[in-house]
Amino acid sequence: MEIEKRLEAMGLALPEPMQAPSGMRLPFANVRVWGDRAYIAGHVAQNPDGTLAAPQGKVGGAVTVEQGYASARLTALSILGSLKRELGDLDRVVGWLRVLGMVNVAPGFNTTPNVVNGFSDLILELYGEAAGRHARSAVGMAVLPFEMPVEIEAEVAIRE
Repeated sequence: MEIEKRLEAMGLALPEPMQAPSGMRLPFANVRVWGDRAYIAGHVAQNPDGTLAAPQGKVGGAVTVEQGYASARLTALSILGSLKRELGDLDRVVGWLRVLGMVNVAPGFNTTPNVVNGFSDLILELYGEAAGRHARSAVGMAVLPFEMPVEIEAEVAIRE
């Protein structure tokens, strides 16, 4: 339970499962385990109770880069919460392999890597270079679900 101890020492807590907005159906698994891999569906920033975290909007418009970075960091906690519920122990994650960071961007905004760094920095801080280092894309999107500034999906290697 080393990762959870690190989270606690950092004053961070994993959110409850996401509460889908009214009228929204989400018929898929947040985490799909297949052999020694876990495939993580797109997640967004959540409050501790599982509701969607503010702010909403486009980075480079109503949302600043710093707010986008914070949203990506909260998205990491959202993903870790789903992994904890699926795997039972975050220490089963032995390698972060691939991360796709999608940023809801205002026209002309092109520094998406600075936003998605909020996710990567937290994962590297928690898991260290050996397990936390990952391949990553950080792309701009015209719109994301619920007008969230960041959505992230990932693939990790797990100990069976």
